[in-house]
Amino acid sequence: MAPSPCIELSEGQQDQLLGIARQAIHCHLSGLAPPEPDGLPEPLMARLGTFVTLTSGAALRGCIGSLHGTLPLHLAVADAACSAACRDPRFPTLRAQELAGIRIEIAVLSPLQPLPAASRERLLASLRPGIDGLLLEDRGHRSTFLPKVWEQLPDPGEFFAQLLAKAGLPPGHWSGTLRLQRYQALSFRDR
Repeated sequence: MAPSPCIELSEGQQDQLLGIARQAIHCHLSGLAPPEPDGLPEPLMARLGTFVTLTSGAALRGCIGSLHGTLPLHLAVADAACSAACRDPRFPTLRAQELAGIRIEIAVLSPLQPLPAASRERLLASLRPGIDGLLLEDRGHRSTFLPKVWEQLPDPGEFFAQLLAKAGLPPGHWSGTLRLQRYQALSFRDR
């Protein structure tokens, strides 16, 4: 099965989403309601999964999102940005004075595609480093890696082993109940 195409966004539309994310965080930290954007182009109304990643220097400062598009893209980005700033359990809530030094990256996801694999070897052979994000589910355990994670884990075997560890499963785990889905992402960050 061919990969589902990810949404195409112009540079201007990407900048618009980055501005929405930054403004949403600013308003949230200031206790203000964000303004309703007017006249948004059709692509920003699409219902796709999205993740927002915040970094300070080279350090992760928050990352939250959803694999499924339940909100229009502009609202999903605003919500994920606020969650990454204030509700990522790995980090303290972002302080208003930190926002100017924060870089924002947005990943807009393609729909999930089932990835049948009869064995670990077949799964590893079918993964496309740098292209595929992967969602793993097995008996109440769940984890995902965005395609960007290939930058840190370029080897498919290590990528999968770390995904298993993130889900709380042993690195050599394989079972008949394992469910895998892949997706692609359009990623962009403020310049």
